[in-house]
Amino acid sequence: MHGGRGRVDRRTVLRTFGALGLLAAVPAAVAACASPYATARLTLATGGTQGVYYALGNVLADVWRARLGLDTRPEVLSTAGSVDNLRLLTAGRADVVFSQVDTAADQLQRTRAGDPHELRALARIYDDVVHVVVPAESPATSLVGLRGSRVSVGAPESGVAVIARRLLAVAGLAPDVDFRTFQLGINDSVAGLESGELDAFFWVGGLPTEGVTRLAAARPIRLLDLDDLIGPVRDAYPVYAPGTVPAGNYRISEPITTLLVRNFLLVARTMPDDMAYALVESLFAAQEQLTAASPAALTIDPRSGIGTQPVPLHPGAERFFQAMKPI
Repeated sequence: MHGGRGRVDRRTVLRTFGALGLLAAVPAAVAACASPYATARLTLATGGTQGVYYALGNVLADVWRARLGLDTRPEVLSTAGSVDNLRLLTAGRADVVFSQVDTAADQLQRTRAGDPHELRALARIYDDVVHVVVPAESPATSLVGLRGSRVSVGAPESGVAVIARRLLAVAGLAPDVDFRTFQLGINDSVAGLESGELDAFFWVGGLPTEGVTRLAAARPIRLLDLDDLIGPVRDAYPVYAPGTVPAGNYRISEPITTLLVRNFLLVARTMPDDMAYALVESLFAAQEQLTAASPAALTIDPRSGIGTQPVPLHPGAERFFQAMKPI
């Protein structure tokens, strides 16, 4: 990120309008005058083009350009997912990244305190849902039923691959021993199941995920129920939470039990405070536009957005959440 370090104080705006929902109706104060961020250049790392990260990333790029008065729209990178995004952030090749909490926590532990690229959170956004997708006619009803199958466990640098390996280990399954393993992202996984080249794939994404919705329209699918693994997985990895995919999603006839994982927007600790503040404020003011891009964004809310543990909030984001408290 380059340029744009001037200070813009929003507390007066917040006091005047009182509620975040009203901010969306107010012309962006930054864009309405000579913006201190005009020359700033941002790169946003997302995920596969059929996933929720990518859909929301493109909306955020448009919102941030308009509300911050940027001369150049932020660049939106399609990536393998969370692990790839964290690599880009710590290498200084991305300024804002989407990441699951589990991979972010792992990265935080590997980073020395004071490192310029040490992770800081802008906000918790929404929860990802673990999908294990099979054709409707598949005999598999649990992970153990995947023995002897052709299974995609996610792209090599994705958060999907991290969760898939953990779930399979808890289930007592070994990739390339108990089944034939493929390491594919969401786009290729969907194509492989549709063509019959795969028997199952793992995916971790917002509900619903566009690629899986398109697949369900092309051929009937099911999601494997993970109820038998919830307890053992949470004992080993408390970062995951139990969840449900309601019937009707992806045309499935019965609700299934699965796991949830929180999603964050992350930056380096060296991002200027005022820039971080402006990005977070614009994120929550744009909730309507984000929800139009994906229903997963319905849960983007400042009341839950502060919950980024174990990743510390960026000071600029922290200032935003403090300003949201009743005055």
